[in-house]
Amino acid sequence: MPSDAKILIVDDHEDTLYALESALAPLGYRLSRATTGDEALKQVLRGQVGLLLLDVRMPGVSGLDVVRYMRRLEQTQHIPVILLTGFGQDQELTSAAFGLGVADLVMKPIDPWALRTKVRYLYDAHRRHRALEQEVRELRALVKGQTEPDEPVLPHPDAQVPPQRDPSGARPAQDRT
Repeated sequence: MPSDAKILIVDDHEDTLYALESALAPLGYRLSRATTGDEALKQVLRGQVGLLLLDVRMPGVSGLDVVRYMRRLEQTQHIPVILLTGFGQDQELTSAAFGLGVADLVMKPIDPWALRTKVRYLYDAHRRHRALEQEVRELRALVKGQTEPDEPVLPHPDAQVPPQRDPSGARPAQDRT
């Protein structure tokens, strides 16, 4: 994940979007917004999203539908999602959300301090996870390059190595040991 990855806030109510942006602004992360599930999916698929705050109930594509789709794609399945709901505790929703791998389910109205704490933790953990994945890929490539060279670095011990000639045409020096 790029270090400039944004936090995408998705809600169909403008006042909620504004309140969430105001609550998260002190963190200094790049913020982006969407008002529909379709719009959210388009932004997520374009990349550069490091965390998704997503309303559960929106017209058209619901928040759970967005998460279901994201979890099927390798490029989006590891993006942390915080689901937002204004409909109180719902065991079925909670079970479905956590079954899809949602990081947290937050009830509205939202406590800005608690939200900032969760967002900071999840965003930074995801960023570190992506950096470690990249480092592992680089190390694997390095190890593969060292263990499967095009030509051997040293000849086999039983191989006959011809004496090296001096480019000036002089005879090779004799070993006097």
